[in-house]
Amino acid sequence: MKKVTAALLAGSAALVFATVAQAEPDGEAIYNQACMACHMTGAAGAPIKGDADAWAERLEQDMDTLYAHSIEGIGAMPPKGGHANLSDEEVKAAVDFMLEPVL
Repeated sequence: MKKVTAALLAGSAALVFATVAQAEPDGEAIYNQACMACHMTGAAGAPIKGDADAWAERLEQDMDTLYAHSIEGIGAMPPKGGHANLSDEEVKAAVDFMLEPVL
């Protein structure tokens, strides 16, 4: 009986750990899937990833504002870049990835 109890406790602990230790969103993968079409080409005025001049005015705002614009949409960009299935955290990870070269 002790072995069964120990196995159940170990299994429960593993399940709790797996639930708590979920991986962070992959900003690069999200960018490649959802953002690259516009942010690589500058379509509809989208700032191009890595173009410091294109991002300069936007970077004068705080990150919360940049995140909000990315999540809620701004100008020609629809909310979440048209990918409503993305979580807010996934959008933020993609924004962080896009800004890495210019920060």
